[in-house]
Amino acid sequence: MIDPYGAIIRGDTTTKNIFLVFTGDEFADGGPVIRSVLQRQNIKAGFFFTGNFYANDAHAPLITGLLHDGHYLGAHSDKHLLYADWSKRDSLLVTRREFRRDLKKNYRRMADFGIDKKNARVFLPPYEWYNAAIVNWTREWGLTLVNFTPGTLSTADYTYPEMGSRYRDSERIFRSILDLESNARSGLNGFILLVHIGTDPRRTDKFYDRLEELLLVLQEKGYRFRRIDELVPEGTE
Repeated sequence: MIDPYGAIIRGDTTTKNIFLVFTGDEFADGGPVIRSVLQRQNIKAGFFFTGNFYANDAHAPLITGLLHDGHYLGAHSDKHLLYADWSKRDSLLVTRREFRRDLKKNYRRMADFGIDKKNARVFLPPYEWYNAAIVNWTREWGLTLVNFTPGTLSTADYTYPEMGSRYRDSERIFRSILDLESNARSGLNGFILLVHIGTDPRRTDKFYDRLEELLLVLQEKGYRFRRIDELVPEGTE
């Protein structure tokens, strides 16, 4: 499924496949938990990190471990830039040159871990926010832009109580996923489900602590988890 801006936001809705992805910039507190859960469940996922994340020496053991486990590691911009205005999405906040320069730096950070661009052509944009120009610039550079499938509260796992009405606790997030699975015509078929690899310390109710429970429930319902690069059509650049 392609959104109005040209990004891939969902796979085949007739098959019970889910594409689990994680993003990270500043925080990585959930890394060890997430890695252990995926190992136990024999699930391969996609991890999209900023250059900030790759450059942090404290994260190096986690990154090398994820690579060793066979997960997909990709780019999430170097400095976690906001590409487009929140209220006027067609208004760019970066130039094509700034976009390209920042993304190149992200890939240089990835190269330090042996990740080559030709093996990491799927790109998940920072803040999961972009417009048609960003999608086109991504394609011009030989990459494919993907984003999460809307409909659940999984991406709200970064919120914390001090945010007031924007805060979503883990039970509400968990329930939103299962409610959509039960009520939507296609369930979670082809879904790109996004979770953050770490969150602000002010959030003590960590959603990743319920990840294994969620995966077990979904597997019991017949869902299979696939790497995100399996979603991108063969030959896409």
